[in-house]
Amino acid sequence: MPADPPARLFARGRWIDDWNPENVTVWESGGDRLARKNLILSIFAEHLGFTVWVIWTILVLNLGNAGIELSVPEQFWLTAVPNLVGSFLRIPYTFAIPRFGGRAWTTVSASLLLIPVLLIIFVVPSGWLAGQDHDTQLWVLLACAATAGFGGGNFSSSMANISFFYPEGKKGLALGLNAAGGNLGVAVAQLLVPLALIIGISGAAAREPVHNVDLANAGLLFLPFIIIAAVAAWRYMDSLTQATADTSSYRKALSEPQTWIMSILYIGTFGSFIGYSFALPLVIRNTFPEFLADHPFIATYLAGLGFVGALVGSVARPAGGWLADRVGGARLTLGCFLGMTMATGLAIVGVEQHSFAVFFVAFMIIFALAGAGNGSTYRMIPSIFATLGRREAREKGLDETETKNDFKRRAAAVIGICGAVGAFGGFLIQVVLREASLPAAAAVKAALTPTDKARVALEQADWAVPALWVFFASYFVFAGTTWFFYLRRSFATRRVPSLAGASV
Repeated sequence: MPADPPARLFARGRWIDDWNPENVTVWESGGDRLARKNLILSIFAEHLGFTVWVIWTILVLNLGNAGIELSVPEQFWLTAVPNLVGSFLRIPYTFAIPRFGGRAWTTVSASLLLIPVLLIIFVVPSGWLAGQDHDTQLWVLLACAATAGFGGGNFSSSMANISFFYPEGKKGLALGLNAAGGNLGVAVAQLLVPLALIIGISGAAAREPVHNVDLANAGLLFLPFIIIAAVAAWRYMDSLTQATADTSSYRKALSEPQTWIMSILYIGTFGSFIGYSFALPLVIRNTFPEFLADHPFIATYLAGLGFVGALVGSVARPAGGWLADRVGGARLTLGCFLGMTMATGLAIVGVEQHSFAVFFVAFMIIFALAGAGNGSTYRMIPSIFATLGRREAREKGLDETETKNDFKRRAAAVIGICGAVGAFGGFLIQVVLREASLPAAAAVKAALTPTDKARVALEQADWAVPALWVFFASYFVFAGTTWFFYLRRSFATRRVPSLAGASV
């Protein structure tokens, strides 16, 4: 590399050749500014991806106000489908950056968010849909909700893109900011969408149990920002020729048992964060109707405070990565799972005692620990594969530097795989909650009058307890898995094809 970077290196919106952020001269003479510019625009686009991904968590709460009546299990499908679609899209989105470049793909992925937003504006609140039979309404709403999954894929492409811009010593902070900025989109959507739906409606009328809403406002709220994100990405972002697809690393990662162990653990951390982010507003609405009736401001303007969990989990994610650097990723992950087990037990107590305060505090703890666990599991992955690389180089007499680089590429591939599998865990959480809601929904449906339906719904308010017990047992299993593979030290360690006893 020359002492001074050529002018074309920093030309706006062009492919950049010979990008080497490890070169101090390049980095300090403008490379840091270029990387920071791409990071900021990436965070903005990814943030909007998350807001669109979870927008249906609020819309389902207001469909009844718009004259569309759905059962609780059907409402869970409307929140689960975008979660499922977004999970599947994360893998192809990862490969899109090497194929199309960061600039072009960020523009495309941001523009795709216009589809779910425009459907919300023109189809969901339309008189045509309101006049259809129940099954038609449900299938149209499911199709519209599915397109919100485009926002779920943005995380993988954004993280893959930004990882190429930063040197190894600064990559952790950059990726942490990118992830946290995206995750905050969940809280922003759940805070702002309820307010947008009742614009122009008097405060007294809005706080009634049934009140007018304008569903189109949910789409209009984000429409201009999506356009700005797409235009800004095209005009100001850059693409790197070095961001090439390494399919061999993905094939090797898929055959490595550690990939699947870490993917399972990420189901417990990120799966919990995104799954509860999708489900919590709906769970609160159907578990604590008395509390919401007594606090109409919280019910109407704050969607039952569901947004607070996503906010707590987003802030905790970079904190978890920072703490994992000091105490060890595996130790922190184990502590998070044990804490989530106890907090889930506390949530069960809150539901059984009909105490919103106990339930809410328990879930804020779960969100905080899930967010910290997201950071600690991502911290574990490069450590695990660095250990595997050293072991293979030593046992097979391979070149240490070449082997180290090979396993570093595998670690990058594992991060993409874990991201997709972990997001799928959020879908599983909603499926479990939906199944738990079926008996209560059937009892409410069997009631004859609106008064009887309200009474039965109140009697069935503990419907979520079986699902919470499933989550309680799952976190205990996740904790045991973490200990067994990454912290256990015993005479049997050598017989286990794992990293038990290694420093991760």
